[in-house]
Amino acid sequence: MELGESDEALLARVAAGDPAAARALVARKLPRVLALAQRMLGDAAEAEDVAQETMLRTWRQAGSWRTGEARLDTWLHRVALNLCYDRLRKRRETAVADPPDRPDEGPGPDRGLQAQDVGRRVAAAMAALPDRQRAAIALCHYQELGNIEAAALMGVSVEALESLLSRGRRALRKALSDVVDR
Repeated sequence: MELGESDEALLARVAAGDPAAARALVARKLPRVLALAQRMLGDAAEAEDVAQETMLRTWRQAGSWRTGEARLDTWLHRVALNLCYDRLRKRRETAVADPPDRPDEGPGPDRGLQAQDVGRRVAAAMAALPDRQRAAIALCHYQELGNIEAAALMGVSVEALESLLSRGRRALRKALSDVVDR
């Protein structure tokens, strides 16, 4: 086998029954097919089955391959994807013995969008605070430091920190009043 032998030439040799060509084709194509199947299925054993079936189909189709109609890599990936889709479909079609007794109580699909909106609004309100109020709130609420530790970091007394926290919270409550009332 030539090192630069095209996929089509190799496939023609496979069709002619050349075992060395079959081994070369498997060595050249199997790793990528296997990697695709593993990414799709998340199961090594199933991925190996899909890769093996893909290579078997290649061997069976080698004699009827029409050069120029499609690239072998494209065809191999399509076969592997279809086999993966079949397996994934079978997983979904597994019957459930009994339907759930109650509806899903998890957050609705719009909940994530609302949380993003609230997050942006809180960030904007925090950015609008004076620096020292913002620092006090960030240290105590986001970094979860105690008042004594936060005051020491900021170089202020505990009473001054508590005053900064109080004013900052009041400003945030006012800026986010429509969110807080929900």
